[in-house]
Amino acid sequence: MLETGQAAPDFTLPRDGGDAVTLSDVRPSPVILFFYPKDDTSSCTKEAVSFTELSGAFEEAGVKVFGISKDTVAKHDKFRDKHSLSVPLLSDAETEVCEAYGVWKEKKMYGKTYMGIERTTVLIDGAGNVVQVWPKVRVPGHADAVLEAVKAM
Repeated sequence: MLETGQAAPDFTLPRDGGDAVTLSDVRPSPVILFFYPKDDTSSCTKEAVSFTELSGAFEEAGVKVFGISKDTVAKHDKFRDKHSLSVPLLSDAETEVCEAYGVWKEKKMYGKTYMGIERTTVLIDGAGNVVQVWPKVRVPGHADAVLEAVKAM
């Protein structure tokens, strides 16, 4: 898992709509990365909608917000359109970024063990350093808590 003050691993990932995003190219804007398990599931949808609803406040604070999952760009496009999402969704199909950020974890469900994304949010400052990490995120009120942390930066 990432530590506060550590340099955030740089990456380039494809995004919904077909472009690519390179983290270091977003500087000097601070960045929020919210890692989520799967498009169009209940909690993931609520999380993405929450960040979308607050996108104006994040933009006003000068912060860029990106969602990251293992889903393909095509799935992200459908997810975005179905729920009118405005936050860019990045595809980490090979899980390299998830592994670099320490969110690719062994999980258990119904007695079965599998690898998956642990819902995690990372706040990165304009210099590319980790300011705060929220592991094992519970969705209700989370986007609001992240916005408060941004305002306190």
